[in-house]
Amino acid sequence: MWRPLRVPTFRNLLLADVVSDIGTFMQGVGAAWLMVSFGAGPIYVALTQTATALPFFLLALPAGSAGDIFDRRKLVLFTESWMMAVALVLLVLTIAGVMSPWLLLVLTFALSAGDAFETPAWRAILPELVAKEDLATASALNGIEFNLARAVGPALAGVVIAAAGVAAAFVANVASFLGVILVVARWKRPIRKRVAPPETLAGATVAAIRYVRNSPAILTVVLRTGVVMFFSSALFALLPSVAQSVNKSAVGYGLLLGCFGSGAIAGAFVMQWARGQWSTEAVVSAGVVILGSVLITMSALHRLSTLAPVMLFGGAAWVVFISLINALVQNLAPDWVRARVLAIFILVYQGSFALGSAAWGLVAQRAGIRFALVYAGIGTIGNVVFVLFARLPDSTGDLTPFSHWRTPVVVREVRADLNQGPVLVTTEYRVVREREAEFLQAIHEYARIRRRDGAYRWGIFRDTAVADRYLEIFLVNSWAEHLRQHERETQSDHELEQRLRSCVATDPEVRHLIYTDSKQA
Repeated sequence: MWRPLRVPTFRNLLLADVVSDIGTFMQGVGAAWLMVSFGAGPIYVALTQTATALPFFLLALPAGSAGDIFDRRKLVLFTESWMMAVALVLLVLTIAGVMSPWLLLVLTFALSAGDAFETPAWRAILPELVAKEDLATASALNGIEFNLARAVGPALAGVVIAAAGVAAAFVANVASFLGVILVVARWKRPIRKRVAPPETLAGATVAAIRYVRNSPAILTVVLRTGVVMFFSSALFALLPSVAQSVNKSAVGYGLLLGCFGSGAIAGAFVMQWARGQWSTEAVVSAGVVILGSVLITMSALHRLSTLAPVMLFGGAAWVVFISLINALVQNLAPDWVRARVLAIFILVYQGSFALGSAAWGLVAQRAGIRFALVYAGIGTIGNVVFVLFARLPDSTGDLTPFSHWRTPVVVREVRADLNQGPVLVTTEYRVVREREAEFLQAIHEYARIRRRDGAYRWGIFRDTAVADRYLEIFLVNSWAEHLRQHERETQSDHELEQRLRSCVATDPEVRHLIYTDSKQA
């Protein structure tokens, strides 16, 4: 369990991240409580959560592309510095007494924008710090760190705000960035050489969308996450109002969030045991049902002493769902596109969270907090219907690179840096007559891999003159993009290709043709 801590950079970053996350949670509690102290209604309190989540929706795609293209270390340093500067402005304006509800929302948005741009790169860094066999354990330690901060941060914020005011919580947040900045600045990240031409920001974004669109398992995980987030966001959006209704002090709100974080830590350990007993689908569905039940139960409780233990169960259910879903996304995406796939996951996750927070805040404003919690809970539990037609995968294929394609023969210079194209790739197969049906099934499955890795058109054609000859064709936007295809196939894809090749009598013959206009003649 503790083996990843032997890696100095991972260990130091984990410790610095504990401090940083505690500061972030203290800032979140301070912002929500400051909004309540302005006398704002539930809609304004809920919009604080929306301002936190919306940047993840708006910046997810460019952030993911940047995380795969640029130096992740420098990207993290820039975003950490940005967030520290915004937190300092928030502190100064609060001390000066010029803060207002709308100004608080704007600065909360700016602070979250830095986090949104950093998150895909930050998550993609983990495989660079620890060995592959330690990734699962390192992810679990990160989950424990985050939920420890979730338990300590809000409770500490409640005490600090009660004793010294909201500005004191903001001071802690400003100071909390220093540790991460120092550790990342000292990290000597290995320089990785690329064989294929580098991607552009726009091209990388298109590649990410194409990859997810042609990956059914990832689509299932992302869409189910979005629906759960929309309904369950009511818990966080309405919790400040619920806390104020049972306890006028910030200590009560901090206590409830602290209980939620404590439950999450316990849930992380229970999850490890549960995964050994049941399938991923069963464990995730159980977590969703418990989370929905917590929302409904909250609507019926009016005392801090009864709400606190309920939040323990809420935290446990939440971490079970989030941890397993996050692990699935990371395991379903290969290294070259991992930050971008995570970015799309975050876009849906945070976008649904932001939309749900605003929607349930509006419902609470018009129909009451209890009404909103009950129907949000029912909607959350209703997500188990996905078990019938969109089950979560229990295992993933081997996504390590398998670069076996022969280097294309080039008799005239092709300037990949100028993105010459489009490129037409043809593959001729001589199919064993008795295995024709098996070949056609395999080649149509392989079409998804072609499209996922770069092709925008694909087709398979039978020769009318030669019975056993089939021609596969696909189009790629540029020569540079085709060269990148050579680096994108995985060991899991190779298994399907082996099945395909077992149906042919000779090695397939591949040709590459580049579009040429009159100026290139």
